[in-house]
Amino acid sequence: MTLDLPMIWAALIAFAVLAYVVLDGFDLGVGILFPFMRKEAERDEAMNSVAPVWDGNETWLVLGGGGLLAVFPLAYSIIMSALYAPIIVMLLALVFRGVAFEFRWRTKRGQFLWDWAFAFGSTMAGFAQGVALGALVQGIPVANRAYAGGWWDWLTPFSLLTGVALVIGYALLGATWLIYKAEGEVQRRAYAIAFLAAPATLLLIGAVSLWTPFLSPVYADRWFAWPQVALVVPVPLAVLGMGLLLMLSLQARREAAPFLASLGLFVLCFVGLGISFFPYMVPHSVTIRDAAAPDNSLAFLLVGAAVLVPMILAYTAYAYWVFRGKVNASGGYH
Repeated sequence: MTLDLPMIWAALIAFAVLAYVVLDGFDLGVGILFPFMRKEAERDEAMNSVAPVWDGNETWLVLGGGGLLAVFPLAYSIIMSALYAPIIVMLLALVFRGVAFEFRWRTKRGQFLWDWAFAFGSTMAGFAQGVALGALVQGIPVANRAYAGGWWDWLTPFSLLTGVALVIGYALLGATWLIYKAEGEVQRRAYAIAFLAAPATLLLIGAVSLWTPFLSPVYADRWFAWPQVALVVPVPLAVLGMGLLLMLSLQARREAAPFLASLGLFVLCFVGLGISFFPYMVPHSVTIRDAAAPDNSLAFLLVGAAVLVPMILAYTAYAYWVFRGKVNASGGYH
């Protein structure tokens, strides 16, 4: 049996991107919520909740971006050319955020500056990711296997909407993570924020979903034409069900369920994105097979991925297991 290497690698890249979004999403969300933490002890507790895992979470971004370059070089060249500005903003914001994460512990006099830098870097990183996603969804013009658009094509009302939606979604993830990991005043504040962020996220998911079919006839056919509609309608129904579960779990003041439901919303949105994109790597110009490197290169790299991905999963799981308890302002777990 011959392996379908382009499809295997497309699945691996998709998994890496999803892992990055759901894992780094909540610690970006904690940074986005930093201005709402009024006391230094509250900010310390919020930051300590992600301190053991935040840099490991970004491993998936490296794997997704590096894997795209290695196995889908045509798609990488087109996407980078089209989205150079928001991707550079995202990377600079992540660097700025990482520096702020370390430096705020080293100074008292200038700590408030690094607190705002942490919040600004987290917010800008999330917004830039959302803008890049929106620009990719709305389509990238391609001619002769190269980007054929202009410098500002990524900046549209739709991409700005997706940027705002992702920031609010990350804030929801951050709030529900703090509900799960924190206690006392930080947890109470996280509940209050989540009660606002949850309906806002659901409304923005609905707005983006309703706008998307009008961007391309391909999207409209994928979601509304018969018989495809019968196959894809469970996804929006599942989103509604997950949203209801999220709101009920917040109302019942549960701790783990809101975070799991928020993750479920992101996974379902990612599934919907996959339904819209497949079989394109660059909608709607370059397919997965057209963008793939030669099979011998894919096979060689797959051997490395077969070793590397389980290792990343293992140390990620171990880190979360070791730091599985509640956190306090001093960095202790119990």
